[in-house]
This record gives sequence, C-alpha cells and structure tokens, in this order.
Amino acid sequence: MGGLMIFKNNDIIDFASYPGKLTPYVLLTVLAGAAGGLIFGYDLGISGGVTSMAPFLEKFFPDVYERQQSITSTNQYCKFNSPTLQLFTSSLYLAALFASLAAGEVTKKFGRRISMMMAGFIFLFGAALNAGAVHLSMLILGRILLGIGIGFANQSVPLYLSEMSPYNYRGRFNICFQLMITIGILCANLINFGTAKISGGWGWRLSLGLAGVPAVIILIASFFLSDTPNSMVQRGREIEAKALLKRIRGVDDVDTEFNDMLAAKNEADLVESPWRNLFGTKCYRPQLAMSILIPFFQQFTGINVIMFYAPVLFQSLGFGSDASLISSVITGVVNMFATGVSIYGSDRWGRRSLFLEGGVQMFIFQSLIAGLIGWRFGVSGNVTDIPFWFAAVVVVCICVYVMGFAWSWGPLGWLYPSEIFPLEVRSAAQSVTVAVNMAFTFIVGQCFLTMLCSMKYGLFIFFAFFVAVMTLFCYFFMPETKNIPIEEMTQVWRSHWFWKRFMNEPNDPVNKAIAMNKLRDRV
Repeated sequence: MGGLMIFKNNDIIDFASYPGKLTPYVLLTVLAGAAGGLIFGYDLGISGGVTSMAPFLEKFFPDVYERQQSITSTNQYCKFNSPTLQLFTSSLYLAALFASLAAGEVTKKFGRRISMMMAGFIFLFGAALNAGAVHLSMLILGRILLGIGIGFANQSVPLYLSEMSPYNYRGRFNICFQLMITIGILCANLINFGTAKISGGWGWRLSLGLAGVPAVIILIASFFLSDTPNSMVQRGREIEAKALLKRIRGVDDVDTEFNDMLAAKNEADLVESPWRNLFGTKCYRPQLAMSILIPFFQQFTGINVIMFYAPVLFQSLGFGSDASLISSVITGVVNMFATGVSIYGSDRWGRRSLFLEGGVQMFIFQSLIAGLIGWRFGVSGNVTDIPFWFAAVVVVCICVYVMGFAWSWGPLGWLYPSEIFPLEVRSAAQSVTVAVNMAFTFIVGQCFLTMLCSMKYGLFIFFAFFVAVMTLFCYFFMPETKNIPIEEMTQVWRSHWFWKRFMNEPNDPVNKAIAMNKLRDRV
C-alpha cells in the first residue's frame, strides 16, 4: 500500500509493514547512542552521595554540616533542610529546561548527532569545573553547564533511538536510554561509596570529576554515529537517507518505509512554524497532552527524591553514613535490573500494560513506606535508634517501589513521548517533553528537603496520590503504540475513543498531506 495510512469513517483499515532485519550495524549504533543516558544517570546518582559527605558539606554548606553534627537535634525529618543545598542539586535541571528548548532547533536544523556531540562537550566542561570548585558560585556554575549538556542529550537521544530502531524493536531499543541512566546511577552510587572513604576529605572532587567519563563516551560515540534517515530526509538529503536506511535495515527493499518518510516530510513542509503549529493546531492536542502530562507525572511519582537524595534520605531515616550509601547502591542495582523487564516486555506486552502495572505497584509500596515512617517517626521525627528489622523493611519497600518505576514510568516516560509525534513537530515536541520533565525535576529537587521537614511522612502520601491519579489517566486516555511504525503513529489517535475528536479537521497538516499523496498517486 506504499506506506500510507488509509481511513474510512475515521476507522483504520490498514497500515504499512516494513521489511527488514536486526543488523549488527543498527545494534551497535543504538547502543552507542543510548550511552547519552549515562550522563543523566551519573548526575542523578552522584549528587545525593556527595551532599551526604561531611567534607563537602563543611566546605560549601557549613550550616547543614553544623546541624548534622549537632548532638542536641534528633529530628530526622529536618536534618538536611537547606535551600542552598537544594539549589546545588536542582540548579542543573533548571539549566536543562532552557537548554532543551534551544536543543530542539539545533536537532531539527543540524541533526540528532550534532546535539549529542554538543551535550558531551558541555557536560565535560561542567564536570571539570565542579571537580575544581573552590567556592559555591563555581560549584553552581558547573552544575548549570552539566544541566545544559543534559538538556541537549535528553532532547536528542530518545529521538535518535526511536528513529533508528526497526519499528518492532523500537520499544526495547529506546529503553536502552533508560538502562544507561540506571547504569549511570549505579556507577555513581558505587563511586560515592568508595570516595567517601578517601582520607583527606577530597573524595567528593573525584566523584564530581568522574562525570567527565560518561561525557567523553557520548562525545566519542557521536563522532562515529550516523544521523537518522528521518532527520536526513527532513533536511533534504534523500539519497543519503535511502542508502543509510538500506544499511540499517539490512535489505534493499526499503521503499515502503522510505516513502512514509517522504510523506512525513511533505507534512513537515506544510508547517511553517513547528512551535506555533504544535500549540495552535488541534490535531496535535492529543500528543501534546501526553508530552506534558507524562513527564509531569513521571516526576511526581517521587522517584527522583529516591534517586538523587537517596543517601540523604536514608540518613534522614536514621541510617548511618555507610549504611545510607550501601542502601542507595542496593536501590541502584534493583533499578538497573528491573529496567531489563521493560526492555523485554515493552514490545511484547505493550507500553500501556506496563504503565498500569507499574502505577499500581508504586502506589501500594509508597503507601506502605508512608505508613512505616509515620508509625516509627510520627510527626516529631525525634528518633535516635532505628532497629535493623525496620531499616530492612523500609529498604525492601523502597526497592519494590523502584522496581515498579524501573519497568514502567522510568523508561516508558521517555519512550512514549518520543514515538507519538509526526515528523513536522517531532523535534519541538521532544523539547517540550524534556523541558516539562526538567521543570518538575527542578521543582521537586528544590522543594523536597523543605517538604520533608514540613510534611513529614505525609510527603510520601502526597506522591502516592499523584501515582493513583496518573494510573487512572493511563487507563482511560493512553492508547497502545507497540509495533506501530513511527511515521504512521497518527492512527492510534484517530481510533481512540476520546482523542479522535481532535483529529478530523480537513485543514490539519496530516489530512492535507494524505490528500496531496492521493492526488500524486492519481497523476
């Protein structure tokens, strides 16, 4: 059928099936591209461990250090409450927010690979600045540079993976990005555990400086990666795009998929301003709603509270310094291996079923965590002795909660938005997804320690409420996208009971392109 969608009375009656096989080239390319997730994961893991190290706190946050060392305060909830400490962690995500918006234009005009290359360069400079920091302003500036690098990486890498992957492998390959994030988190946790024991109090510099390693990995990878065929077609390089498509699919018969890319380019050519069309054209409302709500909900699961404040959180729950770092390593291991479930299941069981199961699991165990902490600490937080059995139960509940996130909202929160938009607004839409994600990561990071101090164990009830809301949202409003070619994704919205009402205006770019292709076929 030439790769075009055909609709009759708003019902789908056919869509293209692309020939091809899984080639070693595309496998290596996707794994190298996914390495962009390492820089985000390493930073998520490293910041929490560093902020629990006494020499680091004594140098940059003396008020927190003095409060931590005080023998008169036993309030576990408020031990680390400090706006400047929160700013150290969250400033990165504010920078990533603005960088992701700029990255959208770079990714569209120069390709996905160039954005990944810029991410590596900027993140490397930020890591060097942090490792050599001698005062707080230097530390914050380094964090801002790291944030710019993360903004460029998170905007370009999920798009790169979604476009390079064969459609029936797209889920598992895109989730390699999240797998790399979890590997980065685990490596950071292990490094923190080792550097915290370095005598002389300079271990935190090594922790922060080693962020340059994942930056070098993505930088080197980006020099050898090809760009995606979709991006090449969008920038008028059709001959190169078709040759690359044959190489990555391992077959010569790529006409169906290539024609869909050309049809997507025809739609893109009708769009003068992707940003204005994304927010102003009715047919993009369903995808836009998902690109805003999914990253919003992802952050309000409370997962980043666990990940980048894990050592601080465990210390606030009464764990010793070593015990808190060990506990964060355990959660990092669980996070990494549970992500493998999503790699296996996203293209078999579907995105929607994993979103729903993960949401139910997170709600149950986050509620249990709230109940356990409320029972043991009450509202005063004045507890000096934590029994081993209680600590073990809390860690187990957190691990099961992390498992639920790791095979659902963690990887799918990046996969789903990156695969649902048509080519003409895809880069701008991914910028929106990353910007929303970073905005609410910043808000949660900046407010968490203060909220923990004021809301006590109620903070975990707060996040559990949002988990319940987002699970209901998925049940009613999220269509399945597994095994649907990326350039034919519009069909899932046209057939959905709620979203199809936004998809039937004759003047929208999709319908115009369909009419144009039908006219061309007649001629």
